[in-house]
Amino acid sequence: SAFSDACMDAGSIPAGSTKFGGYVSNIVYIATSLDGFIARRDGSIDWLMNYPNPENSDFGFSVFLDSIDAIIMGRKTFEVVCGFETWPYTKPVFVLTQTLKTVHASLASKVTLFHADLRELLQQLKTKGISSVYVDGGQTIHSFLKQDLIDELIISRIPIILGSGIPLFRTMDFECRFNHVSTDVFSNGITKTRYLRARDWESRQKLK
Repeated sequence: SAFSDACMDAGSIPAGSTKFGGYVSNIVYIATSLDGFIARRDGSIDWLMNYPNPENSDFGFSVFLDSIDAIIMGRKTFEVVCGFETWPYTKPVFVLTQTLKTVHASLASKVTLFHADLRELLQQLKTKGISSVYVDGGQTIHSFLKQDLIDELIISRIPIILGSGIPLFRTMDFECRFNHVSTDVFSNGITKTRYLRARDWESRQKLK
């Protein structure tokens, strides 16, 4: 069937390499609780950071980062990352913000603040030769989804029910169908599932 053929075609594409005719491919790579939350109400992710990981695995995250060209995140996510002991990214980072005006001098060559429309940013990235982007942060992901700009989802589920928190997905006025590509099961109970947006070349052209 056309659906099964689409799934088989999707499964042959390496993670992070989804391309649509020269347009920027936008990829979500994120962890959630079983009930779909990416953080507690106060934004904390202790439940994720403290989850048992006896093999000290990054669950493929470093391989994923190597496969993308740039990172787009919101201000809140940027502020969380700035709290890390060292800056974790070697790829250029673009921060969507209406309030931040400058970044620390040590990040000036690594971080660009962007205040305009998402599509304008993606067009600028395209002209820079960037073809695949890691989209991070709950509000930023929602902003991309509202404009149907997410091409790939890689979701790791932690076997914990938080009961409340910040949800990965929020209310929208339309539905987005995705094809399941693969699911990896790790020894500590975490599962990682990859989905590709179910659309054809013609529909992707309309997003330019």
